[in-house]
Amino acid sequence: MRSLPPVVLALTRQQCGVVARRQLSAAGASESQVRSWLRHRLLTPIHPGVYVDHTGEPTWIQRAWAAVLYAAPAALHGPSALRAADGPGRRGHDDAGPVHVVVDASRMLTAPAGVRIHRSRHLDSRAQWNLSPPRIRVEDAVLDVAATAADAHGAVAVVAAAVSSRRTTADRVLQALDGRARVRRRDFLVEVLTDVAEGACSVLERCYLRDVERAHGLPVAGRQVRGSARGPVYRDVLYPAQRTVVELDGRLDHTDAADRDRDLDRDLVAAAESSLTTVRLGYGQVVGRPCWTAGRVAELLRARGWAGTLGRCPRCATT
Repeated sequence: MRSLPPVVLALTRQQCGVVARRQLSAAGASESQVRSWLRHRLLTPIHPGVYVDHTGEPTWIQRAWAAVLYAAPAALHGPSALRAADGPGRRGHDDAGPVHVVVDASRMLTAPAGVRIHRSRHLDSRAQWNLSPPRIRVEDAVLDVAATAADAHGAVAVVAAAVSSRRTTADRVLQALDGRARVRRRDFLVEVLTDVAEGACSVLERCYLRDVERAHGLPVAGRQVRGSARGPVYRDVLYPAQRTVVELDGRLDHTDAADRDRDLDRDLVAAAESSLTTVRLGYGQVVGRPCWTAGRVAELLRARGWAGTLGRCPRCATT
């Protein structure tokens, strides 16, 4: 039975079954040997000068390796760098979509089918060449993807996914952001990341006041209202006439059991001691769907005695 020589098998094992023509030449393979391996289907072209060691559909990681080897020296960029960092168990990613790679800004390459090529003047400082396959640091990949998100909520969702998965921290993304001169939504991202790093949610509080409450004519609420339950307790948003509390949760990382317990204790105490109804809102409701959220809060307040009318904001006309 025909097989690839050990030196080539070693290369394919290191690169998930993918190998470049220049690597074969460096390993001593002649043109006639490569043609023979292709003829006998021991190698199959995936991009010009890049081969995979089977004839079936390549996996995502094989496509990633093939893109990096085609454009070498190159690293996975943006969404593809985050996809590789998540490993084989990644869910919610379009593995059939293009693989994104980044090369030095001085190079001009034509991208083959299924590959998107980006250029950067900071490739060497941001790439992790030792990883398999090479990729941009998680923090820089997060910023690249957040900068191209369709809206502010999409940008927050990218940061939230990276922080909650423990692949990075808000502090490390902030440090990466400090090293960039121009980033879309820079001020907003700095505010969100600073809040997360400090355990606060002032960004969320401002967005709720502006985009949910004021924009839709909800009653004026009290903010950071001190409660009396077992020591100092502060309600984020309190509608006293309707006995309703809105708690704003700006955390992006996974809430551990102790944090979750404390939140539930506060809600239970509010209901038992003060007859307060409590709802908890996060970035998705406040930043991503403020008009929808305003409608639900209005329904809750009306059920508890509010006689006002929900207003419409300019965003309502487009949603």
